[in-house]
Amino acid sequence: MSTVLCIGGTRFIGRATVAEFREHGYDVTLCNRGRHSNPFADDPRVEHVTCDRREDDQLQAVAEQVDPDVVVDLVAYHPRDVRVATDVFADVDAYVFVSSGAAYAAEDVPKREGKTELEPCTDAEAVDDTAATYGKRKAEGDRAVFEAAADGVRAMSVRPTIVYGPHDYTERLDYWLARIDAYDRIVVPGDGGSLHHLVFVEDVASALRVVAENGTAGEAYNVAGRHAPPLGELIELAAEALAADVTPTYASARELAPDLEPDAFPLYRSRPHLLATEKLASLGWQSTPHAAALGTTVEEHRRSDRDGSDRGPRRDVERDVLDRL
Repeated sequence: MSTVLCIGGTRFIGRATVAEFREHGYDVTLCNRGRHSNPFADDPRVEHVTCDRREDDQLQAVAEQVDPDVVVDLVAYHPRDVRVATDVFADVDAYVFVSSGAAYAAEDVPKREGKTELEPCTDAEAVDDTAATYGKRKAEGDRAVFEAAADGVRAMSVRPTIVYGPHDYTERLDYWLARIDAYDRIVVPGDGGSLHHLVFVEDVASALRVVAENGTAGEAYNVAGRHAPPLGELIELAAEALAADVTPTYASARELAPDLEPDAFPLYRSRPHLLATEKLASLGWQSTPHAAALGTTVEEHRRSDRDGSDRGPRRDVERDVLDRL
């Protein structure tokens, strides 16, 4: 039986990734600092080793102790993380780096692997920790993957778009779910046509496994839903999953002013963000229909205490807009 080492693995994408590999017969070992609760602590099938991946000697010790066949790197946020990991795990059957759709610099529609330009990254940006350089650092991590593959490492990259699903600590979708569930009227920026491609977390997990098993060294693979609903349709799908009766009130930038701007709302984007997914699909990957994925997401959302209230406008500000309209 093959062993997969998940660097990270306890919160959101990592949690789904562990479940995915376990369901497909892999032994799984988590590798992290232990700062977040381990949802698999009582599962004897999932091992855990404590390691600060930024300490090279600790990562080397894990490689020798676990001797993994596959490494899924969920928490490589700086290019150096990728370069060290691809060196330490140079002999594994597959190293899969979790990159991001934010690595793309050009606003192509859709953004395609190997065609759409990636973000540049200076030496200073490569060691930065702010959100402003996130995409740049992921792009440089992709380039580190390509370099490692050129040296003979079976290293690959997976670029998810915005991810949603159970245990999503970003609460971007929770904002809309909580609003739809609680009120009969909500404000939606624009005309509902804003398009920010989404992907269900379990589909990201399956993409990581499929790429590990069937991907080509030195390649990057976008992962996003095969259907890309615009914001207005997403709200309709969410309302159906919640069995809620809600009336979206669409508001232009002029109608939102002076208190709000469209991008104050989560998942709004002035330009379409769409990732091509044919390359990943060619490996046998499939995505979950959003209606089914939202059903699973809603069940967990209602059990949680997440409401995304700090991710978008306060209800009193939203109510002022509704009153004006």
